[in-house]
Amino acid sequence: MKDYKPKNRLTAQDYINGVLKGDRVLLSRAITIIESSLDSDKKLAKDIVQAVLPATGNSMRIGITGVPGVGKSTFIEAFGKLLITKGHKVAILSIDPSSQRSKGSILGDKTRMEELSNLENAYIRPSASGTTLGGVANKTGETMLLCEAAGYDIILIETVGVGQSETAVHGMTDFFLLLMLSGAGDELQGIKKGIMEMADMVVINKADGDNIKNSELARLQYQNALHIFPLPESGWTPIVTKASSTNNIGIDRVWNDIINYKNLVDSNGYFIKNRNHQKIRWMYDNINEELKHMFYGSKDISKKLSVLEKEIISSKISPVKAAQQMIETFKKTFQ
Repeated sequence: MKDYKPKNRLTAQDYINGVLKGDRVLLSRAITIIESSLDSDKKLAKDIVQAVLPATGNSMRIGITGVPGVGKSTFIEAFGKLLITKGHKVAILSIDPSSQRSKGSILGDKTRMEELSNLENAYIRPSASGTTLGGVANKTGETMLLCEAAGYDIILIETVGVGQSETAVHGMTDFFLLLMLSGAGDELQGIKKGIMEMADMVVINKADGDNIKNSELARLQYQNALHIFPLPESGWTPIVTKASSTNNIGIDRVWNDIINYKNLVDSNGYFIKNRNHQKIRWMYDNINEELKHMFYGSKDISKKLSVLEKEIISSKISPVKAAQQMIETFKKTFQ
């Protein structure tokens, strides 16, 4: 199946020209190639990304996370519309959780962000998380580069808000925003320390109506909690603010704080240092993915695995010993 070549593929140069011209149709088709598992598409994807690389890196990459029900889509729509009014082109990469049974995903963010999706300077790309650890689409990084090459200067990456996706998104963005609700006394107990430590900003969402008083209390509690952590390498002191996405209150303040952050990390050199660190880590991530592809794509490996699975079940060999045998087989196969 992986040797199959789709008939509707254009040349690499066609996709490259389309992306650089900001053609949203060709951008979408190029991203589809990036996400493809076909061997023929993998080479095409590498050619496209390599060619557009000089036109990338000129955006602000913002990761946005929060527990289900916190109002991520509503916040992103309000935030995206604000950015567009300020003259920005905004790309939203939304990672939908894939079903481990059917491998399908809902991919419904264009429906949830209907007003934003209809704006000319907004581009929404929902992607299924697939089997990648933590729910982050395996090719989100390459997709982000294509969007930058297409002229989008603000990239918003929304996580599914569960598992370890936050760590992966934090590792590919410039600013990490955590959305929370009021009722912090109970919710602080359930927030992982690692997620709080990654946050450059905590936004108490749905701060409106009868919730205003509780939202202010939550803001103070989260601000106190953040003071426990050491100052990040960026030199930025994480802040907590309130917002109402439905009433469009506090959204402008969020953006102003992000600008303040950007000015700080530009002046102290952390922005470039962090980007360079991400590039190196990205290389190692790709090496790991290629090794997995080579390993599980080998017919010899596949046959050996089938045999060892049966031997493990019948207790003829331990899982550790079986793994060692597989590594030895791998070494011999690719010598």
